[in-house]
Amino acid sequence: MFLQTWFLPFALLVTATMVAIPLSGYMAWIMDGKYRPVPVFGWFEKRLNFGDQNWKQYTVSLLVFNTLLFIYGFIILSLQPRMPLNPRHLGMLAPTTIFHSVISFMTNTDLQHYSGDVNFSNFSQIFFCITMLFLSAAVGLSALTAIIRALRSDKSVGNYFLDMWRVLVYMFVPTAFLFGLLFLQQGSPMTYKSDYQVATLEPAAMGTTPDGQPKLQTIVVGPVAAFESMKMLGTNGGGFYGMNSAHPFENPTAFSNFFNTLAMMIFPFSLVLMYGRMLRKKRHAWVIFSVMMVLMIGTIVWAVHFDTQKPNPGLTAHLARTYQVLDASAPGGKRTVSVPAVAGLPVDQHWGNLEGKELRFGTPAGATFAAVTVDVTCGAVNAEHDSLNPIAALSPMVGMWLNCIYGGKGVGMINLLLFLIIGIFIAGQMVGRTPEYLGKKIDARVVKLAIIALLVHPLMILMPTGLFAGTSWGLKAETNPGAHGFSQMLYQFSSASANNGSAFDGLAVDYGFNNNSSAPPTARQWDIAAGLVMLFSRYLPIVAPIAMAAFLGMKKSSPFSAGTLRDDTMTFGFLLFGTIVIIGALLFLPAAALGPVAEHFGPIPFGG
Repeated sequence: MFLQTWFLPFALLVTATMVAIPLSGYMAWIMDGKYRPVPVFGWFEKRLNFGDQNWKQYTVSLLVFNTLLFIYGFIILSLQPRMPLNPRHLGMLAPTTIFHSVISFMTNTDLQHYSGDVNFSNFSQIFFCITMLFLSAAVGLSALTAIIRALRSDKSVGNYFLDMWRVLVYMFVPTAFLFGLLFLQQGSPMTYKSDYQVATLEPAAMGTTPDGQPKLQTIVVGPVAAFESMKMLGTNGGGFYGMNSAHPFENPTAFSNFFNTLAMMIFPFSLVLMYGRMLRKKRHAWVIFSVMMVLMIGTIVWAVHFDTQKPNPGLTAHLARTYQVLDASAPGGKRTVSVPAVAGLPVDQHWGNLEGKELRFGTPAGATFAAVTVDVTCGAVNAEHDSLNPIAALSPMVGMWLNCIYGGKGVGMINLLLFLIIGIFIAGQMVGRTPEYLGKKIDARVVKLAIIALLVHPLMILMPTGLFAGTSWGLKAETNPGAHGFSQMLYQFSSASANNGSAFDGLAVDYGFNNNSSAPPTARQWDIAAGLVMLFSRYLPIVAPIAMAAFLGMKKSSPFSAGTLRDDTMTFGFLLFGTIVIIGALLFLPAAALGPVAEHFGPIPFGG
């Protein structure tokens, strides 16, 4: 049983690390422009590279490009009813849902307030979703490359459009093609056809028509293999189907599940090592890699232990008990509540909590995937996160709150740099020495930019969560009362701010088509709020670190001395680890106590 539980996460971590070592060298080779393009590509690159850019020009190019992406995406989705490849004659989504969906895919979040197989035609899936999967993933990687060039004091941070080209053509397209073939071989559909009408094995299972004939089942298909490969490699996470990677067409077998999980890990792992290669500080990169690995192992072990190795408390017997709640009208300010005994159900739970799991992947696969998908800010799911044991659900939340455990393509490493700068600054203040990083003095301006970028994340989570939890906007959307309902809202904004995209799917936030007469009452508010959170949480933490790296790179290098804090030692690793854990706990522990922790220790079904 031990081997069955832990072999999958162990194999994934080892394989991803082994792949990352050579892949990081290839990526550094590409981004440093040391390759020799084929003539056709070389001709195009010379015209695309209109000149070197400083950090301001690079940032403006990034923002303008993403603005054009928003306009493009909004047009495509708004014109869905008039576009080809729509034999099911699907209509237009609600304008607020289009707003949310475009921002979601543009920011590499892919938090879906719709179901792809229900609401999107194949035209929208190809020209909106798949296109955005490639482009949004390349933005973060390009931003990290610019930061690396700034930190090593290059004359220019590069050219944004040339960097995007390099990432797309030399990294994403060939890798996505290979993984697409693998998923196709495993059983994922790859077709322009929209759906099949089939008779079920039980003819009356789908109901009957007015004339008494059995209804046919509609099976939606499309270019799923191509979608799935870049969805995972780009750590995008949005699903072709509403069930995401739990759907048998997106993720047919245990073998495909292993490569689905591996696909979302290889680029985030490689980027950390690419960072060291381009800075010529490989040992420093391995220290950072090791800190991230310890944090990832911690989240995986936590999720697997408390979900795969613990029964579902809702199915176990509970004795009668009483507890007290605050009540200003009661004597002494407290009111006693009695909870009757609950009988256990005759369910074999030796494999832990199986609610919401796809057992064709193996029992620990759901909990492992839940931890990994947030650590690398992918957001794809192969199990229902809303059904995780409450304390196990703390693992994906922590991954999103820290937002630097490998992270996505570039942004995770960028977020880690913020913790790194703050940790070095604190260490410098403790010993009375001006802090340095890469031989450059860290001044007040650099620290301020790091703090600003770091604080955007908790503010974008806690403020809207508090607003929605205290108003009818949240109360009308939650499907569970008390602590679990709060966890649903907290998870939603955590996912939006972390550019993750996974969700506690109990929230009623899917408005659907614009003519939907029975839409959830507060779905529009959730569309707008989550959209704005994704927008601010994506670009502010990119722009500020680019400026921070530029200011740091402009400084003269200080000679190495006996008092210099080395960045390639175990001591530095402990400093970085402690900074991440302590700051993360200070920012989010109160929210955790109100959500998954309170649910775990609270009354029936999880208390006692």
